[in-house]
Amino acid sequence: MPKLSERVGTFTDSVIRRMTRISNEYDSINLSQGFPDFDPPQEIMDALAKGAYQGPHQYSITFGAENFRKALARKQGKAIGRTINPDTEIVVTCGGTEAMMCAMMTICNPGDKVMVFSPFYENYGADAILSGADPIYIPLVPPEYHFDISLIEKGFQDGAKAIIVCNPSNPCGKVFTREELMQIGELAVKYDAFVVTDEVYEHMVYAPNHHTCMASLPGMYEHTITCNSLSKTYSITGWRLGYLIGSAEVIEAAKKVHDFLTVGAAAPLQEAAVTGLNFPESYYENLLETYTKKRKYFLDGLDRIGLKHNVPQGTYFVLIDI
Repeated sequence: MPKLSERVGTFTDSVIRRMTRISNEYDSINLSQGFPDFDPPQEIMDALAKGAYQGPHQYSITFGAENFRKALARKQGKAIGRTINPDTEIVVTCGGTEAMMCAMMTICNPGDKVMVFSPFYENYGADAILSGADPIYIPLVPPEYHFDISLIEKGFQDGAKAIIVCNPSNPCGKVFTREELMQIGELAVKYDAFVVTDEVYEHMVYAPNHHTCMASLPGMYEHTITCNSLSKTYSITGWRLGYLIGSAEVIEAAKKVHDFLTVGAAAPLQEAAVTGLNFPESYYENLLETYTKKRKYFLDGLDRIGLKHNVPQGTYFVLIDI
C-alpha cells in the first residue's frame, strides 16, 4: 500500500467526538461534546418544515444565500459597530469548523507560524497543521487564565502570521476583557499580522463580564477574521451553518478556498435560519438567562459533592479537578 501523507500522523481524531461515540455505546450522560439536549426555537423548526416543501432545494450562491448574508450583516454589524457589506465581507460556511479551516488556509503558507492559546479547542492545532502552519502555544494560566503578553509579542517577533483567539474561550470559559484584546490587537497591527477569532459563544457571557468583538476595536477590522456559527446561539449544531466576516480583500480570497472545500452550506437550512437571525434582542437575553440558571445548577451540584472547579465567565464548559 502506498504511504499516506505525513500530516495525518501528526494529530489524532477528535477526542471530544470520540467520547460522544463511547457515551452513545453505553447510553450514558454525555458531558463531553458541545451540544444541547433540547430543541431549537419553535419558530426555526417551523421555518424548516415549511422549507421542506417550498425550498430552496438546489445550490445557493456558493458564499451564502443573499437573504442569509443580509440578515447576518444586520445582526453582526451591530456587534462589530460598523456596516458590513453582505456581498463582499461575508462567507457562509459549513459550520464554524469550516470557517476556521477556511480562514487558516486563506492566510497561511507552508512553514508559517500561528499562535494558539492553551488550553484550546482541539481543532485549532489540527487546523494549523492542515493549513501547513506550525502552532505556537501560549499558556492561559489558571485559575484566572491570564496570559503573558510578552510571549505573544515574542511569537510575532518569531514570525507568527496570526493568533487564534476563542472568545469566550473553549474550554476554560475565559472571557477576554477589552483591555486584553486591545493589547493583542496593538501587537497584531505592529507586526502586520492577523487575529483569527472564534466567537461562537458570544451570547453566553455571564454578568458582570462582557463580550467585545475584536473586529470592533480601533484599527482591527483589517487585521481580524471573525469566525462564528449559528450552532450554539440557536441550538442547531447539526445544521452546520457558520460564517467568516472580514475585509473585502480577505473575504475575496476566502470565497475561493470555501468554494473548493465544500461548495456551499445547505440551502434550505440557510433559508430556515434567517428566521433566527431576525429574532429580537429579547431572545438573546432569555438564552443567557437559561444558561445562567443551568450554570448555577451544575456548579452548585459540584460544590455539594466537593469537586473543585473553575467558574466559567462564558460558554457552557466547566473544568473540574479530578
